[in-house]
Amino acid sequence: MSVASATLGGPGGAPDEHTAPERKEPSDVSSPSPNLSWDVHRLPPAEGRTFLVTGGNAGIGYFTAEQLAATGAVVVLGGRDRAKGEAAMASIRSRVPGALVRHLRLDLADLSSLPAAVAGLDLDRLDAVVHNAGVALDDPPRRVTEDGHELMFGTNHLGHFALTRWLAPLLTAAPAARVVTVGSFAARSERLDLGDLQSNQDYRPKRTYGRSKLAQMSFGFELDRRLRATGSTVLSVVAHPGGALDSLTPSRPPVRVTSPGERLRALPATLLVQGKDAGAWPVVRAVLDPEVAGGQLWGPRVFGLRGLPRREPVLPHMADPAVAARLWAASGELAGVDPGLGFR
Repeated sequence: MSVASATLGGPGGAPDEHTAPERKEPSDVSSPSPNLSWDVHRLPPAEGRTFLVTGGNAGIGYFTAEQLAATGAVVVLGGRDRAKGEAAMASIRSRVPGALVRHLRLDLADLSSLPAAVAGLDLDRLDAVVHNAGVALDDPPRRVTEDGHELMFGTNHLGHFALTRWLAPLLTAAPAARVVTVGSFAARSERLDLGDLQSNQDYRPKRTYGRSKLAQMSFGFELDRRLRATGSTVLSVVAHPGGALDSLTPSRPPVRVTSPGERLRALPATLLVQGKDAGAWPVVRAVLDPEVAGGQLWGPRVFGLRGLPRREPVLPHMADPAVAARLWAASGELAGVDPGLGFR
């Protein structure tokens, strides 16, 4: 089993704390609208804001946390393994002097542990959560979480669904919080089987992974619709890293070391894909760019696989309201949480 952020198949100025900004409605979610002024290497400051990145100790999550830390924000790395969290924080601090980072023990595969984990944040508000952590299995057998749910669907989707419920009061307390859900390029070719969400009848690891990421994306778009219906100032945005390979990723010892040989052998792949540092760019933009609106999808510019972040069209099967409503109802029941997720 590997626990990592999704890959292929697999900061604006702080807002006024006393005045809730006017909520931006998503214009036409089917039409991209690039903001050419965005610079991935010169992010606007975010001092005074706090961001939680699930799975922030490795992969896309690590680079998302490193880039967000460079804005002056407090970045919380959510993960199960304290030692890996400490290694990630040490790496970030070595590259971002004065970085404000901390670790939160967070196990998305154990839903009963989530309320206590959120209490451990010890915050009165949260400016953004990045739903990034994920499990990707390559081979059978089918495995389950502490709660008996299929491991990838249970962790990648249900864990984040339930986590949102417990974070809702903290997100609502912020002037303009964001829920950024990290999907996957793999979701383009998958369709949800609402009669077999947990692959009880037909388990194929790669397909089950892709469907778990599609479920996450469907959740992100449906959450936006529900937040707008309640008049909430919280935004729900979806992003994906495109094709992001370890072999094209800069070394971050002791988190990850990429050998010169690995990079050399992977060079031809740069025509289509990129490293996980670049894969984090759409996610970071979804957190920080003041031009981003709820209900949008952000990914890499070149064929959705590599390059600078841009707004992408939302494919119909990712945001089908009827499918999303059924998935939402099933998720609330399976996770045992209020289907309103605490947003009123």
